[in-house]
Amino acid sequence: MSDETPENPGSEQAGEVVLEGDVVVGHDKIEQIDLQEEMKRSYLDYAMAVIVTDGRVIMGVGRGYHTREVETFGAPLLDADANRELFEEQLQLLLTCFNEDAFHHKGKYYECPPPIDYRGYRLTDITMVPRPLHLPVDIWMPVASGKTIDLMARYGLKAMVTLNGEKILDDVVRAYHAACERHGRAKQLGEDMIWGAGIYLAQSQEDAIRKLEPAHDERYKWFAPFGFVRYADEQGRTWGTPGAPARIPSLRDGVEQKAWFCGPPAQVIDGIKSIADKYPGLESFMIHWAEGLPPKEFKEQLTWFAKDVMPAFKRA
Repeated sequence: MSDETPENPGSEQAGEVVLEGDVVVGHDKIEQIDLQEEMKRSYLDYAMAVIVTDGRVIMGVGRGYHTREVETFGAPLLDADANRELFEEQLQLLLTCFNEDAFHHKGKYYECPPPIDYRGYRLTDITMVPRPLHLPVDIWMPVASGKTIDLMARYGLKAMVTLNGEKILDDVVRAYHAACERHGRAKQLGEDMIWGAGIYLAQSQEDAIRKLEPAHDERYKWFAPFGFVRYADEQGRTWGTPGAPARIPSLRDGVEQKAWFCGPPAQVIDGIKSIADKYPGLESFMIHWAEGLPPKEFKEQLTWFAKDVMPAFKRA
């Protein structure tokens, strides 16, 4: 491979998923690294994986939240406005890579290609190859705040929301729908969204809670301090806000909030449908497993879910 052609580790990953299913390509902390190379790398990884898997790839972006990583590389995170401004230009450049056959990007933070003489000439435009098989490219982003929702609607990004309680989920779905309407993107309620919930199958709900509880509780020891307990109390107040609970949630809290569904397949199916049926445009569901679940147990759960839960949601 020549020194002018970027290597593509994404193609190796793509090869692994041809027989396994879909692959997710995303950046949770794209602020960390020199964007001119990193966004082009993201484009190349995605474009190659799309070709190898015949389109079974999902592209995702996110702003990141680890100060020890983002700030260490000289990018802002503690300054939320600066972080948002930088991320938005990064997103603009990534979209340009996808949507323009040739381009020159010049923004506040980045110029691509840079105005540098090279081998007797100065490059003014670049073309990203290989080109995407399908345009426009669907780009997904997790919902973090109201400002995130407006940005997503403005750029036509699709929304991912996971492990939210029933009330918080409904607020997010309706806020995203309203933002899309404001930006001239009419959708059905729930359209272009992925909803994710925690799942654990067992012969009874009590048995499922008993088996899942250790992994769930370990997860929230580090997850809750980030402010990622998206549950509401009886008055509709988000956990962690004045007057609402501020403790680490139990698995029973999650089941009550309908963020986690535990029990036999029929009970899990009913739980998923109790949420999904509210949103006529919702077509995608993401299974969330508690980190720490052993691989063997994870595979057994996934196999059981595919066999006894997924058939209840087959498209007509």
